[in-house]
Amino acid sequence: MPAPSWISRIPSPSIALQRAFAVAAVIAQGGIAVTGSIVRVTGSGLGCPTWPQCVDGSLTPVEHPDVAGLHQWVEFTNRTLTGVVGVIAALCVLSAYFHRPRRRRVLVLALTMPIGVVVQAVIGGVVVHLGLVWWSVSVHFLVSMVLTWLAMLLYGAIGEGDEPARPLVPRALRSLELAMVGVLALLLMAGNLVTSAGPHAGDAKTPRLHLPVSNLAQLHADVLFVFLGMLVALGFALRAHDTPTALWRRYWAMIAVVLGQGALGMVQYLTGIPEVLVSIHVFGAGLVVVAMAALWQGSRDRGPAPTLPAEATVNTDDAKDATVAEQTTDTKSDATVAG
Repeated sequence: MPAPSWISRIPSPSIALQRAFAVAAVIAQGGIAVTGSIVRVTGSGLGCPTWPQCVDGSLTPVEHPDVAGLHQWVEFTNRTLTGVVGVIAALCVLSAYFHRPRRRRVLVLALTMPIGVVVQAVIGGVVVHLGLVWWSVSVHFLVSMVLTWLAMLLYGAIGEGDEPARPLVPRALRSLELAMVGVLALLLMAGNLVTSAGPHAGDAKTPRLHLPVSNLAQLHADVLFVFLGMLVALGFALRAHDTPTALWRRYWAMIAVVLGQGALGMVQYLTGIPEVLVSIHVFGAGLVVVAMAALWQGSRDRGPAPTLPAEATVNTDDAKDATVAEQTTDTKSDATVAG
């Protein structure tokens, strides 16, 4: 069925504009995790003790005998930023829908953005109603990392074609990268366990994970060493093959981000997990996810991004000309009748 005429008249968003929206989505999905960590380390997790309202009878902070004003505004600001993420997600979908030719894979990835916003809003409400129980906060964070990954896939898909994926590295290395994705997920989970047992609960009354922080930190470090070993092995394997320069750049970016994140984690543990380093570490976790997604995408090729065929462009112009001519004819006919 042909698209309605008013839709066909909307200019097709450029690839550059689509990618700009995708970059914004990456920043927003990762950034909301950072602002969430700020809520946590400031003890503002229950600054708005109800959901979706901040306090009973009001969507915005009001004076409350049991909640400090600062905590209310910190939590309320974080909730408000969800609306910003939602707007960016909507722009991703609209630009994918109105782009010509419309690309199914790009549109599906774009749709994951607003769906993710809704899912996260519901999870956030559950977290509040459960009183910030540690495992619910962990789920909230991990979903943000998944959405950051999907936003990176969207960014990559916009700039590439829709051909079947052609590996740029041997199948064994693609399998190694897939295993690295799995270990990265374990690494993020282990980091969440450390935070769940640490001093930053989001609220003074929130019960913690009753396990020794030192043991969990050691587990987190062990998983990191496994991930680093796999990353080094990947580098040697890439060196043995004809690896594209662009893929090497992504590999070294991954090395830099992981080493920086590991060093930051060590400093964080040795200095007693100070608040500011917690939020920086969450930011670093997002960077690791972004770098891994870029490395994964750079290991295969789908050809150039498709463009609107010249014939379709001509037909569109002809249709516009025909519409103008028809409107002119109607105007002349009306004038004749009036005369």
